[in-house]
Amino acid sequence: MALVQIGKKVTNFQLPATGEKTIKLSDFKGKNVIVYFYPKDNTPGCTKESENFRDSIKKFSKLNTVILGVSRDSIKSHENFKAKLDFSFDLLSDSEEKLCQQFDVIKEKNMYGKKVMGIERSTFLIDDKGILREEWRKVRVNGHVEEVLQAVKEL
Repeated sequence: MALVQIGKKVTNFQLPATGEKTIKLSDFKGKNVIVYFYPKDNTPGCTKESENFRDSIKKFSKLNTVILGVSRDSIKSHENFKAKLDFSFDLLSDSEEKLCQQFDVIKEKNMYGKKVMGIERSTFLIDDKGILREEWRKVRVNGHVEEVLQAVKEL
């Protein structure tokens, strides 16, 4: 069960991030925050989704919005992924699945006929006061970033 609810304040979180940082939600007080969860660095869908956020970063920045990508991959994996694709936003490592549990994004998936637990591609929009305004679960990559950008514009 998700610990986050639309219209409610999101509990502060803290995770290791790229650039040898530790990032907390409270670091972004006064800014909108997009938190997108993706299954794995350097996989086709995750790469495309992350590139789409990268390519729209200026539009989000103009709307006082930061982007944070989250997966269970290591910081080392994130650093390589970020450098390879030239992301200007941070990737957070949730190897212990604490943030994944807070947002209830760990789901049973079918991988090549085998049941596994993994991150369900999901995106969350938190406003400048820390309130969850929108959530997208079971995300399909095509058109998703445009949909998120539109939701930010409507805040």
